[in-house]
Amino acid sequence: LELRMQRHCSNAMEVALYLDKHPAVEFVNYTGLPSHPDYAVAQKQMSHPGAMLSFEVKGGIAAGARFINRLQMCTKAVSLGTVDTLVSHPASMSHVGIAKEEREKYGITDGLIRMSVGIENIEDLIADLEQALA
Repeated sequence: LELRMQRHCSNAMEVALYLDKHPAVEFVNYTGLPSHPDYAVAQKQMSHPGAMLSFEVKGGIAAGARFINRLQMCTKAVSLGTVDTLVSHPASMSHVGIAKEEREKYGITDGLIRMSVGIENIEDLIADLEQALA
């Protein structure tokens, strides 16, 4: 478990840094990034920020669905937390039946992608994200 978690966390940091600079991404929600509002607290309380993150794809619900459907390596799933990278687009998956206004009250925007970063090769993960965001 210790080795697995080290890989999960280092991959998540690399993915967050990559997404944070990508022009198709509005924002990245990951406590390991200095831009996160709880970064300072996370630095004090945690030895690493973990493997879970979310990000907003520019272009709304269509862009979020297109992104998730173009992924080749990452697995679409509403359940998160295995050795594989899992992604979900709540607006078109788990929360599809909830009105947009209701979803947005809880931060579930049209382009929001949730991701549990796995232990795959980081170059392969980044390549999959890159082709899906293109």
